[in-house]
Amino acid sequence: MNLETVMQELEALGKERLKKMYLGNGAREPLFGVATGEMKPLFRQIKINQPLAEQLYATGNYDAMYFAGIIADPKAMTHTDFERWIEGAYFYMLSDYVVAVTLAEADIAQEVADKWIASGEELRMSAGWSCYCWLLGSRPDSEFSESKLAGMLETVKNTIHEAPERTKSAMNNFVYTVAVSYKPLHDQAVEAAKAIGPVEMKRDNKKNTFLNASENIQKALDRGQLGFKRKYVRC
Repeated sequence: MNLETVMQELEALGKERLKKMYLGNGAREPLFGVATGEMKPLFRQIKINQPLAEQLYATGNYDAMYFAGIIADPKAMTHTDFERWIEGAYFYMLSDYVVAVTLAEADIAQEVADKWIASGEELRMSAGWSCYCWLLGSRPDSEFSESKLAGMLETVKNTIHEAPERTKSAMNNFVYTVAVSYKPLHDQAVEAAKAIGPVEMKRDNKKNTFLNASENIQKALDRGQLGFKRKYVRC
């Protein structure tokens, strides 16, 4: 399949209802409104195809960019490639659920995520913190530096309330993920969540929401999810 035929396939899968929902979440034209589950049969035909992923991502079409993340070969992507992708990620569903997810399967994931977290830019920071969530939720605890993650928890505790809005959400998820998926720092993450308390997140044209890592951690523990690791990061 080439770029043209994939775009035709995606367009045929588009639904107006989903298109409106994506636009309401921050997506912009062009897009078709494809359900992510509907992309699976297309992925089974194409499988991993990095050159095609790059072409799709470059279209600026939200659905094509999302599908690019599914067929990308993260281990073949360089720092430059990930910088180009984060440059194109104009809202959080791309930065946190396409770029961060793809990065989480790359060997250079932590290096790139650390750089983005330190950037001071809302969506880069959000992608960096989100990448750590995907990493912690899928990789063995032994792959991480406990002291480094402890320092990151402190950073979140001290800065989350003043962070940019989307970054707040990713930082909040980071505290939750450390508590649930990284056993060595479970207690410290639980304490950090309590110290942070509810975090107010302002949203454009919508009511503000309050994030509460502490409550969500408790729900996960009640479900017996301590130590949870998923098999796959990407669908």
